[in-house]
This record gives sequence, structure tokens and C-alpha cells, in this order.
Amino acid sequence: MSSFWMGVIGRESLIAADDTWGLLAVMAIGVFFAIWLEQKYTWASKVSGCIIALVTAMALANLGIIPTSCVLYDDVVWGIIVPLGIPMLLMRCDLKKIWAETERMLMIFLAGSVGTVLGAYIAYFLLKTPYGNTGDLARVASMMTGTYTGGSVNLAAMASQYAAGDDVTAAAIVADNLTMALYFFALIFFAGSKWFRKRFSHPLIDQIEEEEAVAGDSKTLAAAFWSRKDISLRDIAVNIAYASSVVWISRLIAGIFSGLETNGVLMNFVVGFFGSQYVWITTISVLVATIMAEKVKEIHGSQEIGTFCIYMFLFVIGVPANIYTVITKSPLLLVLTFIMVFMNMIFCFGAARIFKFNLEDAIIASNANIGGPTTAAGMAISQGWVDLVGPAMLIGTFGYVIGNYLGTVVAVSLGL
Repeated sequence: MSSFWMGVIGRESLIAADDTWGLLAVMAIGVFFAIWLEQKYTWASKVSGCIIALVTAMALANLGIIPTSCVLYDDVVWGIIVPLGIPMLLMRCDLKKIWAETERMLMIFLAGSVGTVLGAYIAYFLLKTPYGNTGDLARVASMMTGTYTGGSVNLAAMASQYAAGDDVTAAAIVADNLTMALYFFALIFFAGSKWFRKRFSHPLIDQIEEEEAVAGDSKTLAAAFWSRKDISLRDIAVNIAYASSVVWISRLIAGIFSGLETNGVLMNFVVGFFGSQYVWITTISVLVATIMAEKVKEIHGSQEIGTFCIYMFLFVIGVPANIYTVITKSPLLLVLTFIMVFMNMIFCFGAARIFKFNLEDAIIASNANIGGPTTAAGMAISQGWVDLVGPAMLIGTFGYVIGNYLGTVVAVSLGL
């Protein structure tokens, strides 16, 4: 549709990339639409508002209504809204209560990371002949290994380290976003599937459905969970002041570590791990929630404001998934991402099955691999699995570190 709008109004999208207020209005309306549907209709509640927001963004971007990249997405949502939302979402994450959940989920997450690496090798050797350019294919395999272990932070790192050219990188990112969006649909389906429920324990799903039944037919699960709560102006002020302070302190600490020299494996790990602002945002937030658990409970509205921030982020995640681009430029990259995600799924759910872990653990751990900590937290929130929000953030953040290492291993072993 970009060529259509180019011919009609002289730009690639109906709303210009520099029209920040217009794009912000569309984004806010899209998020409101997703939340309204989720709380109004049972089918939408099952799908989840986060998926609806993501798909809405995909539709608007593919129709050329909104641009696929702009300052609002990169600097405002990624740079401000996402970091601001995370401390608020973690205000109820008492480490004493979630440690057992984190331990189980971490095992599944690590198994999924092995599946991701194996998937990269399988995809590379299956596709190198039809794709032709083995060097570029190896670079994309490295990028996808990074992002399907940790997140977009790792994709950016691998893309920078093993530059594959703008066209290849752009096509790979589009394939990644499209595959990720479809996989999120699959994970939501797994949560409601009788086949999966028969083979895995699912205590949180049972608990939520019981609460929904008690709430009655007049309310969906989402409406019952996000019912109106007592909140004051002071609560809003405390939430914003607290979250912005955590992000500020985290960035200062991360900046100190990221400025260190990276000589040797140990220092690479130290700089990579402790130089991430998300490591410190998560660490500080969880420490506060654990040490000051009773005080934190007195602050209202943190989950609501933080969740709205995550919905804005999920809207942005769906924007770059330009289906036309990946189909016309490099459909084989879409095949590569599908193979890697499929292998991750097999290893995550296989590990959960072998060790008799819960279905919810497998779903969120695999999401943390494929989408990163914020999408995993968003899915946990949308399903009402609030006990898994903290573990999702912790293992997803850990993935930021090992993602770069695994991506580098794949790149080097494939001859880069």
C-alpha cells in the first residue's frame, strides 16, 4: 500500500512519520480498542488485548495508514514508555514468593535456547542451497539466534557485529516480527487447547477460570481482573516518580559498566550483563518489591499504568511486520524464522513435559525466548498470570546476555 499512498499524497503512509501527535492518537486509540474488546467480549478476552493491539498495528501498517518506523516508536515507546512501565509492573514481585517459579521457568528457558541454536543450524543447512548467499544466510541465522534467545537488543547487536546489508537486515527483521506475531497467537491457543491441557498441569489457568465463573457471565476475565480500583492523585505521582527514578539510577549504573573495556570472556560477560539498563531496572525493582513488600502494597495503580505502557509497546511490536516486504524480498527468511521458532517450541514444551512443569511456565518461557521479557510479561498480565510477571522479566533479561554469546557462536561456527 505504500506505493498507493506515494502516488496519492507523495509519502509512503497516510499519516506521516514525523506527525508524532497523529501517530500517538492512532496508537492510543488502537490500544483502547484492544482493551475495550478484551473486556467486552469473551473471545477477545481469550485472545488477549495484547494480541489484538499487535494485530491492529500490523493491519494499519500493511494498509499504509501508519509508517513502519518513526521517532515515536524508537525514542518515545522503546526509549521511555517501556522502561517506565517495567518498574511499576514489578512492584508486586516479592522475590521470596517468585523464586520457585523462576527456577522452573529458567530451566525451560535454557532448554528453549538450546532449541533456538539447533534450529539455526537446521535452517541454515536446509536453506543454504536455495538461498544462494551463504554468508548472508549465516548472518541472519546469527541475528535470529540472538533475538530468539533474548530479544531485539541481541538482534541489534548481532546485526551490528555481522552486517548483512540494509535490505537483508530489513527483510530479516520483518520476517522476525511476522513470525513472532503468529507465534504469540499459537501460544494463546495452547493455553486454551484441550490437547495441551491434557498433557500439562495448568493451575493458574484453572484458578483464573474459576474466578471468571464466580464473576459471572456479565464480565469477561479481563474485565474482572481489571475492575475499577481505588486510586488517588498521590498514587499516580508516586508511581511515576518511583519508576522514573529506578530507570534513571539503572541507566547511570549500566553506563558505568558499559564503559569498561571488554578484554576476555569474563569481562565480555560482565559488560554485557551489567551494562544492560534492563538488568538494573529489574534488579532494583525486585529488591524494592521484596524488601518493602508491605509498603509497596499501599501504592495503587502501578499494575494498571504499567500494563498500559506494555500495551503501547505491543502495538509498536506489530508495526514493522510488513507482509508484502518479506514475501517479495526474501520469503526464505520467513522459512528460517519459522524453523527456529518451531525448534524453540519443541524444546520448551518438551522440557516442561519431561520435568512435569506447568503449561503456563512453558508458554511464558518460550515467549521470553522469542519476544523478550516485555512481551512475556505482557502475555502473563493479559492472561491474568500475575505470579509469572516477575519470573518472565528475570529470565527474559538474562536472555539479553546469553543471546549475544549464542549468536556469536552460531556466526563463528558458520564461517563468519
